[in-house]
Amino acid sequence: MTISFRESTTTDRRALQAVAAQFFVNGAVLASFVPRLPEIRDSLDLSLDELGAILTAGAALGLLASLWSPRIIAALGTRRALILFVLVLLCGLQIVGLAEAWWMLLLGSAVMLAADGVVDIAMNLQGSWLSSRRHAPVMNRLHGLWSLGAVIGGIVAAQAAATGISLRMHLIVVSAVLLVVLVFVGSGLLKVDEGTNIEFHDLRRPGRRTRQRWVTLVLLAAAGGFALTVELVSTDWAAFRLSEDFGASAGFAGLGFVAFTIGMTVGRLGGDSVLIRIGSDRLLRSAVIVSGLGLVVAAFAADQRLVIAGYMLAGVGISTFFPRLYDDAAKFPGRRGVALTWLRAGSGVTALIIPVSVGVLAESRLSVGAATAILTLPCTIGYLLVSLRSERPVF
Repeated sequence: MTISFRESTTTDRRALQAVAAQFFVNGAVLASFVPRLPEIRDSLDLSLDELGAILTAGAALGLLASLWSPRIIAALGTRRALILFVLVLLCGLQIVGLAEAWWMLLLGSAVMLAADGVVDIAMNLQGSWLSSRRHAPVMNRLHGLWSLGAVIGGIVAAQAAATGISLRMHLIVVSAVLLVVLVFVGSGLLKVDEGTNIEFHDLRRPGRRTRQRWVTLVLLAAAGGFALTVELVSTDWAAFRLSEDFGASAGFAGLGFVAFTIGMTVGRLGGDSVLIRIGSDRLLRSAVIVSGLGLVVAAFAADQRLVIAGYMLAGVGISTFFPRLYDDAAKFPGRRGVALTWLRAGSGVTALIIPVSVGVLAESRLSVGAATAILTLPCTIGYLLVSLRSERPVF
């Protein structure tokens, strides 16, 4: 996909191309194994709650890595930190492909998610800096490229599963391609990071400044937790909704994940234009309504095709949740990456709970669809309430 860079300098154009490429490949990496989780579970003879426990342990290490991200980025800079931890992430992907026991899956997923914490913050910082220099914002489109990468990675993964290509060979090829892309990304990223902001907007009195800062960070973490819940449950459990509730094949079950990410891609690629036209508040309310409707259909529809359509609609609605949060966090005054760390911490704590929660609920008498609805629908409402808590912009 081509983004217009007419307002930018040559250096910024090249940097934005590199950041855009990194968003794309980051989505492709994660999507390379998520649609094949049912296959991985079967090959390792795991139950749904055991798989959920493994994903939770990996998410815990990812959270720990995020807490150190500001120091890592301060020491290495966003460019070098991103390059180094993309390589670590690809190593984790190979461990997943080689997994012959549950502990290997745990190790691989933990390495991937830990490295992704640093990569995610570094690329969003560079993306937000470049977006702020332009007349038209690009954060939704950058996150749209992440979703586009997830769509393509998901389609390839689903097709590989349907045609019998081994997971190991599939992930080796994916890693080789992404290494080539990393050469392009590393050479184009901004080599000098922007300085930290020392002012806290218009908060002049130290006491008020400190209180508002902490309230803002806590609300940012809460919003991240709510947004992560609806996105994570939809991506990780869409395939199980079709395979467990309908008995769909591995290839067809993977289409639930693909449909959701297609919806995310469409919503994000058009999100910046819609934001300019209707404003932030109306976009927020519209997104919550659309996502809630899609999640209800995906969870309770009795037809497989309607479930897939529901996931696609939910993806459109949820698509603008995180771009808004990441851009606001990247612009937060203070030490570089701290607010992004709070955002990821809120998301990370949620990620520790969600896989086990859905797994336990799905192992009960509830269907996978009902189990996901119990978590996603309240969190969609929670995201709206937290975002609208104050008349002045919360973030």
